[in-house]
Parts: sequence; structure tokens; C-alpha cells
Amino acid sequence: MPQSGITLSNIDESVRPQDDLYQHVNGAWLKSTVIPDDRPLEGTFTALRDGAELAVKAIIEEAAAKGEDASGIERKVGGLYNSFMDEEATEAKGMEPIRARLAEVFATASPAEVVALTGRLFRSDVSGLFSIYPAPDAGNPDRILLYIGQGGLGLPDESYYRDEKFEGIVSAYAKYVAKLFGLAGIPDADTAAARVVALEKALASHHWDNVTLRDPQKTYNLKTAEEGRELFPHLDAWFDSARIEADKYTELVVSTPDFFTGASALVESESLATWQEWLALRVLNAAAPYLSSAFVDANFDFYGTTLSGTPQNKDRWKRGVAVVEAALGEAVGQIYVERHFPEGYKARMQTLVAKLIEAYRESITALDWMGEDTKAEALKKLEAFRPKIGFPDKWIDYSAVEIDPSDLLGNVERAHNADVDRHLDEVGKPIDLDKWLMTPQTVNAYYHPMLNEIVFPAAILQPPFFTAEADDAVNYGGIGAIIGHEIGHGFDDQGSQFDGSGALRNWWSEEDRKAFEGLAAKLVAQFDALAPYAAPEHKVNGKLTLGENIGDLGGLTIAYKAYLLSLDGAEPPVLEGLTGQQRFFMSWAAGWRQVIRPEEAIRRVATDPHSPNEFRTNAIAKNLDSFHEAFAVEAGDGMWLSPEDRVSIW
Repeated sequence: MPQSGITLSNIDESVRPQDDLYQHVNGAWLKSTVIPDDRPLEGTFTALRDGAELAVKAIIEEAAAKGEDASGIERKVGGLYNSFMDEEATEAKGMEPIRARLAEVFATASPAEVVALTGRLFRSDVSGLFSIYPAPDAGNPDRILLYIGQGGLGLPDESYYRDEKFEGIVSAYAKYVAKLFGLAGIPDADTAAARVVALEKALASHHWDNVTLRDPQKTYNLKTAEEGRELFPHLDAWFDSARIEADKYTELVVSTPDFFTGASALVESESLATWQEWLALRVLNAAAPYLSSAFVDANFDFYGTTLSGTPQNKDRWKRGVAVVEAALGEAVGQIYVERHFPEGYKARMQTLVAKLIEAYRESITALDWMGEDTKAEALKKLEAFRPKIGFPDKWIDYSAVEIDPSDLLGNVERAHNADVDRHLDEVGKPIDLDKWLMTPQTVNAYYHPMLNEIVFPAAILQPPFFTAEADDAVNYGGIGAIIGHEIGHGFDDQGSQFDGSGALRNWWSEEDRKAFEGLAAKLVAQFDALAPYAAPEHKVNGKLTLGENIGDLGGLTIAYKAYLLSLDGAEPPVLEGLTGQQRFFMSWAAGWRQVIRPEEAIRRVATDPHSPNEFRTNAIAKNLDSFHEAFAVEAGDGMWLSPEDRVSIW
């Protein structure tokens, strides 16, 4: 690797870092990179995911090659992969795997029966009228409850149904629905599709928008089963059909109560035929990737090409790997860790995490906008953070998953059914603190507010984010800022409403909360003014992205402080003409390099709580005094932000 840890060949020397840090660090790469036809974007994360995918492919194909000679979990991994890769058998079956299920949908005698049927189909991974999942009770995080929330839509978000700028997408969606109906032999496909889209539009009118969904006070609505029935009288029938025992939902959290009252009214007012067609679409959508090519192609043409601009579906082996990952991910992850996660990486990460925690402690202690009582609570929460690094200490047991190499769709459904049982088993039991929500081979990280834990899977601990032999500046600007980002989620507009135990509790003084919200509002205004290069007509939603922006701002700020702490007063070396401070910020910028298709950029601006990558670099860095100092940024430079306009929260 380069002496500096920065890939100099990616730099565009025609752009000064004082004017555009993102373009300076990544410009040559941005100009020369072509997005592969089978994806909507290309960047650092996709490059790491490609590497992880190839590593996982090797593991899966070894198991698949053993065929009948495989045993234990290898037999399941190989059998599932082989069932997907047998394209000839899948093609020959056509829509046969779902013919009986569609007949069952159209044999229902009332809309209430349709809704009840969605309960049973939930176990087969068919999305229904609402989502359901277990999670710690936000009011009492020592126990697990079931949460239910709004659903029933085929487009990414309720805004697609109400915003005029998405009219073309809605029209294309109606054509896609008609196409699926035609392939399935459903009569009068165009008219049926129009009815389904109209019903979804009516359902969407009862959805809360994605900014409201970010408010944990509004979405935490603890209800008894009886109160749940009052909102949605079909609740018991759904749970019975889903084979979920009554003691699992004596209490539950209804995230979006308005949706359930609205959906209940639509069950009464809409015709049986429309509800049947709506559920038929759910069945077809769920099964389409595992049916013959006509269904696969129709599904990809809309969700891949129309929504994200991707011209070409992934190679079949890539889709097969994804199927195995979804069904048996931790089984593959055990082998991945043995082969690709060196022992020393965990210790190095633990050191970095400790430095970030120390830097947060110093920063919180020195805050001038927060009172002492609130600081004490914030520090108490910081001390309670639990980091998880690399891989879980306890792996998922997949013994209940039954795999038949000749039954692709059945395999997918049985794996999902076992997953449902595994999750339901958590309800009413002590919280399993060893559980992970991502596999080790996932290139990502997360913070869980109700567990107050930060989690870093093995696959993200690679260059450019983490390089074991690299200069500290590069690691602190890369994985250090990501660690800081995840810790920062504990103190963003959402996470800051939970205390160190994970409980949704106000630990702030009224004055301090008001000061925090004032700083957050300034950050919202900064991002509201931005539009990405790839979609200049679509502005960023500062409120939707606020939590991630606070995470980025706090992460980069605290990572820089941690880097200074790591130097222990020593002056970092100048490497390849770059100071330690410059390498730190250039490492941050390098981590976000990405080229993206316009369609995908538009979709993300509408639905993604993360800001576009160029703003995760530039809009965040320009708020830091240390960035201005590192590159001697002056008034008039593109990256200049007046000191009084800079936002510093944590």
C-alpha cells in the first residue's frame, strides 16, 4: 500500500481540497470508473462487498460440489445453492410452485379472510398488510415484545403514491403489476392492476411519512391485545393464521396506530376482488425471483431498472449466493471468519474503540452548551456502550431448516419459517445479548439504541476503512470515524432519547434539549439546501437524514480528537507530502467514493436516511475547524464555512 495510506492515483490534482475535498481525493477514480451493468452504483462499499461475495461463493461452491456426500450444515448450504442454480428445473416449473397458492387466494370468501390468509403466508415470506418483528420493549428494554407497523405497499415509500414527481414511476408500476398478472393468467390484467394500485394508494394515505417514523416517542405505542383489536379487529385472525400463540402478544407495540385504523376501514369498504388481487400481487412479488425467467425478468425490469436504473440482472451465481446468505448466513459466516478475519484485527479494533470512547468522554465533559446533570447522564450512557467486533460468540442453530435440492421456492419458504420461529421464541424470554443483526461477511456496521451496542462485522474491517499496518491517521479517518459514527447514533436526535439501559427515557434538562435541537436545526438547514450531483433536481431531506448527519459529524469530530490522543503529543510524520491531519481527512473522503445512476440517486434521496456520499464528505468536513486548519481553507474557497455557521454538537 502507499506509504501515506492514501491512493494517490485516485486524486484529481485539478481540484483543490480547499474547494472540494471529495472531488480532490476521488476525482480521478470518479472520472475513470464505469458502473457495472448489474448494479445501480459503484464505490468503496461495493468493492468490499464484491470481495466478501467471492469469498462466500468459494465457501458455498465447495459445499455444493460435495452434493450427496456433504453432511451437516454443508449439506444444507450446498443443497440450497444447487436448488437455485438448477435453472433448467426452475424454468420447466414455470409458475407451478405458486399455482395452488394463487388458487387459495382467489377462493377466499371475504376481505377479512384475505387478511387472515396473509398471516399464514407471512410464514412463507410473503409481505402482507403490516410488518411484524420482535425487539426490546423501548419502555422496559429487559424484555422482548412484538412490534407491528404499516405495510401493504409495492413501491419503496408512501411518498411515491402522493408526490407528483413520481407519477411516472407509479404508471410504470401499474404496467409491471399487469405484466405479472398476465403471466399468472389472472383475467383482465390491466384493470386488475389499476385496482391494486388504487388500493395501495389508499393504504399509503394512512402511512406515516419517513420523517415521522424517525420519532421514537410517536412510534412507541404499547398496547394490550384488546387495544390492538380495537385498532384492527382482524388482529386475532391474523395471529391465529400465522400460528402465533396468544401469550406472545398479550402486549405489543403498534408503531403506527393510524395506519391500522385506516387499513381496517379499507378492509370493510374495498371489494373482495380487489383484496384478492392485492394479495395475489404479494404472492407473485415474493415468488418472482425463484420462478421461471419470465417472472424474474419482469420483477427485475421494474425494481432493478425502472427504480434504480440498473440495466442488467446479476449473474445467477451472485443471486444464488444471496439466497444462501439470507437463509443460512451465519453458517457461512463461521467459515468466512476462520478464513478471512485475522486474530489480531479484533484487538486492534478494541484499541480504536477505547480511544473513541475516551475522546467522546473528554468532548462531552467539555461541552459548553450542556449542563452538568445532563452531562452526567450522557457519560453514564457512554460508559454503558457495548462494542461487538468481527463475529458473534454464539452462532445461529439452523437444524430446523429443511432443504430439498429439487425445491427452490420451498427451501426459501422453509428457511423463512424457521427464522420466524427462532424470532418468536425470543418473545417473553431474557434478551440474548450475544445475538447479532448482521452476518460477519456483511460490509456494514450498526448501533442498536435499545441494547446500547455498536457492532462492526468482520467484512468492514478492511481497506480503505481499516488497514492493520497503516499509519494511524488513515485508520482514524476511516474506521475510527465509522466507530465514532455508530457511537454518535447513541446521541443523535433519535438515540439521545434512550438512556444507557436502552430505555426510552428523557434524561435531558429542558434547557439542554432545547440547545441540542437548535444545533440540530442548523444542520437540517445545511443539508436541506443540497442536491446530489447525480440528481440535481432532488434536494436532500435534512430532517430524514438528520440522525445519520449527526452520526457523521460526531463521528468525524471525535475520531479526529481520538487521533490526536493517539499521538500523545508527538508530531505525526509528513508522508508523501501529506501531514497527518491531511491524511486523516483524505481517508474520510476516500471511504465515500461512489458513482451512482440518476434513478438510484433519486430513489435514495426519497427514502434513504443517509445523505449522498459527496455530502457525507464535504458538508460534514466543512463544519470542523480542524479541517479548515489542516488545509488552510480561507474565505472564498469552496469548502469555506464561516465559523459562526459551523455546527459542532458532540
